[in-house]
Amino acid sequence: MKALVISGGGSKGAFAGGVAQYLIEQLHRDYDMFLGTSTGSLLVNHLALGEVEKIKETYTSVNNESIFNVCPFRIKERYGVQQISIHHLNVLRNFLRGSKTFGESENLRTLIKQTLTEEEFQTLKNGNKDVIITVSNLSLNQVEYKSLKDFDYDEFCDWIWISSNYTPFMSLALKDGCEYADGGLGSMVPIEEAIKRGATEIDAIILQTEVTQLNRLPSRNPFSLLTSMFAFMLDRIEHQNIRIGKFVASNNDAIINFYYTPTVLTTNSLIFNKEKMTKWWQSGFDFAKFKNKETSQL
Repeated sequence: MKALVISGGGSKGAFAGGVAQYLIEQLHRDYDMFLGTSTGSLLVNHLALGEVEKIKETYTSVNNESIFNVCPFRIKERYGVQQISIHHLNVLRNFLRGSKTFGESENLRTLIKQTLTEEEFQTLKNGNKDVIITVSNLSLNQVEYKSLKDFDYDEFCDWIWISSNYTPFMSLALKDGCEYADGGLGSMVPIEEAIKRGATEIDAIILQTEVTQLNRLPSRNPFSLLTSMFAFMLDRIEHQNIRIGKFVASNNDAIINFYYTPTVLTTNSLIFNKEKMTKWWQSGFDFAKFKNKETSQL
């Protein structure tokens, strides 16, 4: 049983889309399961449908306005580097409304429903492929995996949205009496879950470099410090997920093919830049082509 696993990574998901496009269209990989966390959850449904061009169009045209109805930060470019600072007025207004987060991402929920139609959902549900979304249940302190087979259209769209909510910068969701947030807070790379569900061969797309290549610049404000701290924690979670995944695979005779980003794409994956994401999609496609060409020559 083959599975495609895509890690979290915000705007870097465009790179994962390019890798997946090469695997599906050029290598004709036929996956039984598609597992995604955060940005990965936005990709896996259309990849399972074989609608690569549709999700590519979305990923290469999205911007911050497509995601946030209340954007908690401002983006400035200095010396060719994009930096973020807190949008005090938006954050203050959000708190006065009673929100528990700096920003709100209701626009993303709308975008998900515009992109994944109810007819497409039913096609997937009636098919033989499974799509699994990772979410973090903050109330019960546990990671949960939501299969498309277990929900109706509206519920599953909610889980996709919840998986992608990078709290506290995006919305905090209340569902079934529990508070939920980005799946990456608990499981950035759900390799272990894929093996538990019977996968024997896994293509895992990891949206960071295999070896650390980044020295972060000093934080310029409390907001950039907070984003750096969260990025650090998520990196640690991702490394742990990969180590556990390798261990579980070795004990279950499963094969994992890893696709890491060859270079650091961005230091802030909350910035959605159309031009950069278009380039990342193509670089993901080219990298997968190069990696498989290199492997075939060994």
